[in-house]
Amino acid sequence: QVALKKMPLRKRSRKELVVNEIRVMKENRHPNIVNYIDSYLVDEDLWLVMEYVDGGTLTSILVRVFIDERMIAAISKE
Repeated sequence: QVALKKMPLRKRSRKELVVNEIRVMKENRHPNIVNYIDSYLVDEDLWLVMEYVDGGTLTSILVRVFIDERMIAAISKE
């Protein structure tokens, strides 16, 4: 199982940032970070194939759950 992230390139003014993001994801692997697998250009969209993590996106969790600053610091440190 994998997760796909579709990124519309036509809406991005600085495409070099996307390329840089992919490069960083390719070069860095860690058990606490969702890992990059591959990417494909489909029409005007960039599809990122990433490791699947059950539970939804980080953003969807953060808008539902209040985390105090100490907990954020501990998570960030890991």
